Amino acid sequence: MLLCLTANHRNASLDVLERLSQGAPAATRTLVDDEIFVAGAVVLATCNRFEAYLDIDEPLTGGQAVAVESVVEAMAEASDIPIESLRTSVTVHSGADAAAHLFAVTSGLESMVVGEDEISGQVRRALDAAREEGTTSGELERLFQKATHTSRGIRNNTGLRGTHRSLVRFALELASSRIADWAASRVVIVGTGRYASRTVEAVRARGAADIRVFSPSGRAAAFAVKYGLQPVEDFADAAAAADVVITCTADAVVHADAFVPGSRVLVIDLGLPRNVDPAVGDVDGVELLDLETIRLHAPLEEFSAHADARIIVGDAAAEFAADRAAAPAITALRSDVLAIVDAEIARARARGAGEETEAALRHLAGVLLHRPSVRIRELAVEGRIDEVNAALETLHGLSLSAAPAESVDDEQDWTASA
Repeated sequence: MLLCLTANHRNASLDVLERLSQGAPAATRTLVDDEIFVAGAVVLATCNRFEAYLDIDEPLTGGQAVAVESVVEAMAEASDIPIESLRTSVTVHSGADAAAHLFAVTSGLESMVVGEDEISGQVRRALDAAREEGTTSGELERLFQKATHTSRGIRNNTGLRGTHRSLVRFALELASSRIADWAASRVVIVGTGRYASRTVEAVRARGAADIRVFSPSGRAAAFAVKYGLQPVEDFADAAAAADVVITCTADAVVHADAFVPGSRVLVIDLGLPRNVDPAVGDVDGVELLDLETIRLHAPLEEFSAHADARIIVGDAAAEFAADRAAAPAITALRSDVLAIVDAEIARARARGAGEETEAALRHLAGVLLHRPSVRIRELAVEGRIDEVNAALETLHGLSLSAAPAESVDDEQDWTASA
C-alpha cells in the first residue's frame, strides 16, 4: 500500500516545515531499517512542503493506521516537534489518492505558485536521494516515474505550458513594487547552490547588472567566475551597500547586526530552514520579504488550465492503480504462455532446431500476449479486473490468488517485438 504524509504551505506553519526539513529525512532511513512493514520511503522536502511517500506491506492488520502513527512519532522525535502539533499539521493520502497527490505536486498544481517549474526537478532529486540511501522500492520507483511522465503531459497539453513560473520569479514580482529600477540596484545573493543559480537568472531577467555573491562556505569565488558575478568576502560590508539581499542557501543565518539601521534595503529570504532571523525585519530601513509573506500573496489559480491539469492527474492516477491491479493477471498469463513456449523450444532443440526457431517462437509469444495484455489493462481501468481473473481461471486454469503483483513494465521485453 502507498502512503503519503504531507505537511505543506496549506496545512502547516513555516516553523513546522522548517523543523521537518532539518530533522525528518533521517527518520525515514530508520523506518525502512527498523519497521518490518515499511518496504520503502522517499522524502520530498522543499521550501514550502515536506512529504514522505511510503511503501508499506498490506497484510499487516491495521497497516495504514500503524504506519501513519509510527511515521508521525519518528518524525516528531527527529524534528523536535510535539507529536500532537505534528498530527494536526499532516495530511495523509493512501493508495490511488497518494498517487494523484504526487502527480499533482510534480506538475506544480499544489505549489504556492501554481504551475511553477522547479518542483518537477525537486521530485526527481528526491527519488535519486532515496536510491542513494537505499530506501526506495519497486512500487515507489514506478510511482515517481509515472509522476514525471504525468508532469510532462500537463506541460505539453494545458495552458500551464511554457509559463516558466517559479517561487523565485514570483518573489521578484512582489519585490518589484519596492524596487524603482533593477538595472540601477546592487544585488547581493547569499548561496551558491542550484537555487542560487536560478536566482541569478531571474534577477538578470529583471535587468539587474550589479550582482554579487556571498558564500558562508567559501565557494563564492568559483560561483562568481561561473556566472560572471563579483564575489563578496565580508557580508556586512556588502549588505551595507546593497539595495537587495536575496538568501537561498542551506547553511547560513543572517542576523540583525549585519545591517546598518537607516539603510534602505530589501531582504528576500527564500531559504528553508530560514536564512534570515525574523528580527532583521525590525531594523530601521530594512524590509523583509520571507516565505510567510510570499505565501500570503500567492496568486489565484488560472482556473481553466488548472481544471484541465486536474483531469490529466485523475486519469493518470486511475491508470497507475489499474496497472497495479492488472499486474497479477498479466504476469500469470505471461508465465503460462512462456512456459508453453519454453517447452516447445526444448523440443525443437532436441530435433536440431537452431536460434532462429527459438527467436521466432518468442516473437510469436510476444504477438499473442500483446492484445490480451492491453485488454486486461483496459478492463482494470473500468474496474472489471474480477472478470479478467474469472476468465483466466476458466480458460487457462489459472488461479490469481497466489500470483505475484509484479510490475507490468516487466513485460516490455516480450512485447517490444509485437
